[in-house]
Amino acid sequence: MRNVRVLIRNAAIVTALSAALSACVVYPARGYYVAGPAVTIAPPAPRVEVYGVAPAPGYVWIGGYWNWVGGQHVWVGGHWEAPRAGYRWEPHHWVHERDGWHLHEGHWVRR
Repeated sequence: MRNVRVLIRNAAIVTALSAALSACVVYPARGYYVAGPAVTIAPPAPRVEVYGVAPAPGYVWIGGYWNWVGGQHVWVGGHWEAPRAGYRWEPHHWVHERDGWHLHEGHWVRR
């Protein structure tokens, strides 16, 4: 009888862990490279941003950039972000290629 109880308890634990782990969702960190459509209009010069003191020691300033929205360049302001250990920030940048301008989104790069 004791073996049956242990078996049932172990089955319940395995079932609970399976249910909990199946609910986990893994997605890439914000800011990974995404290839957008080619834009024929060059982005304007970056805006000068004035920012204050970091909200906490070690925070990194993520500078603003020009995004392409609704057929026009739209400025996205910068913000402070908590650092990621072992990573550095690669900023957003536009690259001119054969078919036009492409935005390479900013992302964290392993050092």
